[in-house]
Amino acid sequence: MTKPTDTPLTQQPPDDAGATAQRQLSLLAARSRHWQRTRSLTMLLLALWLASSFCTVFFARELAGLSVFGWPLSFYLAAQGASLIYLAILGVYALGLRRFDLRFKRELGQAQPGDSA
Repeated sequence: MTKPTDTPLTQQPPDDAGATAQRQLSLLAARSRHWQRTRSLTMLLLALWLASSFCTVFFARELAGLSVFGWPLSFYLAAQGASLIYLAILGVYALGLRRFDLRFKRELGQAQPGDSA
């Protein structure tokens, strides 16, 4: 009877240590770029959400002078426009993150050619 080895599966032979270190650095760089893109998109969309929510209320008197389909613009933005803007924000966020995730998977595929991502 043989005893199973206690070495973890992820441990590489010593002659492949440089390649493993290079793959880990590539992974860390790709992960950092992915989260930087995600944070940038999130901050941009949160700023748009804040502007659409705050500006509608803050400038309601000035917007009341303009009309859309016979309704004051401030009423239209509060009743319909804000909901459409929120829906657009959600759509842009979902599509943007899908694109970022696909790019990240591609970068992982290039960083680890023999491994499955």
